[in-house]
Amino acid sequence: MTPPTLGTPAAVTTDTATDTATATDTDGCTADTVTAHTLLNCLVREVSGPEHQATVAGGHLLVRLPRRGVLLRVALRRLSLIGAHRFRGLPERHEDASWSPLGSAALADLIREELALRTGTDNEEFTAQVAASRTTIRTVLHARLSHQPSSDTYLASEQSLVYGHRFHPTPKSRTGDPREWLEHGPETGARFPLRYLAARPELLRAEGDSAALDGLGPDRPDRVVLPVHPWQYRMLSGHSALRAALARGDVHDLGTGGPLVAPTASVRTVYEPGADVFLKFSLNVRLTNCVRKNSAYELSGAVVLNDVVRPVFAALRERYPGCALLGEPGYRSVDLDGSRDLHEGFGVIVREGFGRHLPPGVTPLLAAAVADEYPNSPAHISRLLARRGTDPLDWWDTYLGLLLPPVLAAYFEHGVVLEPHLQNVLVGVRADGMPTHVLFRDLEGTKLVPERHDRTLAALDEEVRGPLTYSAARGWDRVAYCLLVNHVAEMVGALADTAPALEAALWGMVHDHIAAYGADAGNPPRLRALLSGVPLPAKANLLLRWARQADRHATYVPLPSPLSDDFPRQVTP
Repeated sequence: MTPPTLGTPAAVTTDTATDTATATDTDGCTADTVTAHTLLNCLVREVSGPEHQATVAGGHLLVRLPRRGVLLRVALRRLSLIGAHRFRGLPERHEDASWSPLGSAALADLIREELALRTGTDNEEFTAQVAASRTTIRTVLHARLSHQPSSDTYLASEQSLVYGHRFHPTPKSRTGDPREWLEHGPETGARFPLRYLAARPELLRAEGDSAALDGLGPDRPDRVVLPVHPWQYRMLSGHSALRAALARGDVHDLGTGGPLVAPTASVRTVYEPGADVFLKFSLNVRLTNCVRKNSAYELSGAVVLNDVVRPVFAALRERYPGCALLGEPGYRSVDLDGSRDLHEGFGVIVREGFGRHLPPGVTPLLAAAVADEYPNSPAHISRLLARRGTDPLDWWDTYLGLLLPPVLAAYFEHGVVLEPHLQNVLVGVRADGMPTHVLFRDLEGTKLVPERHDRTLAALDEEVRGPLTYSAARGWDRVAYCLLVNHVAEMVGALADTAPALEAALWGMVHDHIAAYGADAGNPPRLRALLSGVPLPAKANLLLRWARQADRHATYVPLPSPLSDDFPRQVTP
């Protein structure tokens, strides 16, 4: 058997008109299969696609690892205009004139060998992290067999992301005891009480307004009560400064109690429905790339950003009434013998809830659940459309009108770089499934363009000021990636799964909405370039993980843009 010649991008090329996989013939989603698909997504987007080592033929995506001399293939169930294809079953390797199945562990080994030859460096952690991610998925799938989904549609959406990011090689890689993950992770519908510390008032470290924390735990008039994530407390309970403060009576451990909280998709941020408040805790565990800790500059930076962005969103809301930002008005922590570890480790950021932003009859849903490749919750787009038999194009037109203008206006008119990826956006929907609101959250990724906010930034310490800023160019890459690649492209993919013939029209509507905003904003050069078809910046999660770097060092690879008028609007000749 002679394999086909590769050399054309995988986004739009096929060898016959029979390559028309449908979205309806899906098969079982095992941890191993989904892990293999995610690895292939990353490989094609970041390495094989840019190197012209991927193509479509005979109902399969074929990928060559040229440095290893290996040819792979995977069956397609739907083609994508931008190469974000849907796969079916395990990939296969071409050996001895035949194809043999390839599990995710063997695929990770091949990718490791290819990247080592490509970069001249090795990463002995890589395959172990892939295996850890697969194990987490398998454990969660097993636990969900006896799990009753939340009757709260919003919480069900937050806790539905079983498989994680489609374009991250280790989306569910986690450090820590698996029992802790099941107890405190979102995927199995966990609920748990918080732990509370009562500290002398002079030990309080806080900025902004953290009064929302006062009503959650026990009332101690003579002390400041600090809620603590119970898992974090276990990890820090042996710290010498904490033990000394407890022994002196400067801090009292009040134990666990109060209302039960629910972990959201980010794991460390929890929601307390009774108070309609989110608490963003530090959690000294590695999730995907990073240890999820609130650094000191992030605690202070959240308060600064809240003060800057709040009036911006007040202005945006006047023009675009369906948009809002969930503010982060303050944080609270303690100072125990000057320990930075404890200041950061016990630091909790207050985030306002969605109740004040949504009218009765509108339900918030996590955008990542709406756009999930797999319909794991009532929030999935297929289920929203089915509520009243809604036309996907009508739904999409309404959604784009809510999502795009405020993000673009924040950047071009206010110098504010939002990070509207799928886990940072809540979609408000009516009973008929139609979107009415878009709520943005998590100021950690929000940045300021320095020349637009020089006075605010000049008043800050460098430790806080530096991480709060992006240059205009870097900020645009971040906006374009989060908004168009992470968010819009994935939502297009989910909508196209319900009606594959509509993908071109869905992208055409994105073009039209961006053009309409651009005309109102004086056609900024970056928008003109975007609509002319310059490549979209796709975050290189595989290469970032290979280099063992934190998210702040992420680079981007060019993704063929479907936004130009001359972009191919079909995936078959």
